[in-house]
Amino acid sequence: MAPQRRIVVVDSDGVQVIMGPEPQPASDEVQLALVRGGVCGSDLHAAAGRHPFVSLPYHPGHELVATITALGDGVGDWQVGDRVVVEPPLSCVALRVVEPGFPAEDCKPCRTGRPNLCERLRFFGCAYEQGGFAERSTIPANRLHHVPDDLTDDQAALIEPLSTPVHAAELAGPLLGRTVAIIGAGTIGLLQLVAARHAGATRIVVSDPLPAKRAIAERLGADAVVDGRADDMVAQVRGLLGESADVVFDCVAVESTVRQAIGLAGKGGTVVVVGVPTGDVVVPLHLVQDQQIRIQGSATYVPTDYDTAIEILRSGAVPTEVFVTGHRPLAQAADAFALAAGGDHVKVLLTP
Repeated sequence: MAPQRRIVVVDSDGVQVIMGPEPQPASDEVQLALVRGGVCGSDLHAAAGRHPFVSLPYHPGHELVATITALGDGVGDWQVGDRVVVEPPLSCVALRVVEPGFPAEDCKPCRTGRPNLCERLRFFGCAYEQGGFAERSTIPANRLHHVPDDLTDDQAALIEPLSTPVHAAELAGPLLGRTVAIIGAGTIGLLQLVAARHAGATRIVVSDPLPAKRAIAERLGADAVVDGRADDMVAQVRGLLGESADVVFDCVAVESTVRQAIGLAGKGGTVVVVGVPTGDVVVPLHLVQDQQIRIQGSATYVPTDYDTAIEILRSGAVPTEVFVTGHRPLAQAADAFALAAGGDHVKVLLTP
């Protein structure tokens, strides 16, 4: 097998390019060539040793746009040259492909249409021996989605990250005609704004400590923005909404933002935790009980969320130039991680 470059993250200062054998597709797998790979906030947390489910070292790259370069047996209608995006959660149906002797029966979440909650879940590009930040990678063919011809490579790189807010909006319940607060205007928070508007929310207020991120939220159509560090942040957002928020999306998920979210939701509201917490938080449970507040976790996505994300991107609701703010070649992966962690970029993409 020919040697190839792949990325391994050893620690926050150790994003390394290493050489290894080019993987070949087994039955029901395809081989992929990197086209675009997004550096995710989860990648940065993992590199810093703060991700609760990813240990170091690891092979990153789950926001992957690729072309198929080789086919294993039994991959259906896929063809060499197809442009695809990866759905990285490896649930029962995918794990049967890569793990000999895997149980024949799906786990309960997979049987009930929730493969993102698979009891045996592994995750391509996170807790897995392969990631998309490599010249070539292999993955079960059932983890792929076609990229429509009318989407550019940079647009396609936003399908996976947009699917997370789409899923969160679905879990929140019907948003048509409802008021929404979004805490955090990083990549996911900004895409949450787009997803909530697509789902019919009528008034949306976004908070973030950084003026530049608040300005982007305004450009994307937020009805108002607030400094997330303001002592009276909750009062400001409630005033701008004219009432408590029907739904609050916490895209940061630290103790201070959870408390803000509960304060914003008020009586009968819903808090959706979208950000990945780095540890335990203390929740004012007496308010959750007394004010009948629903706290809803949101974990990645299901296949139909990819369909909705593609629909939103094709509609033009996500201006690519706002989100894709940097490109670096695979050989400069360490620089890409540094740029993404610096706070001045929304989404940094790796290229071949």
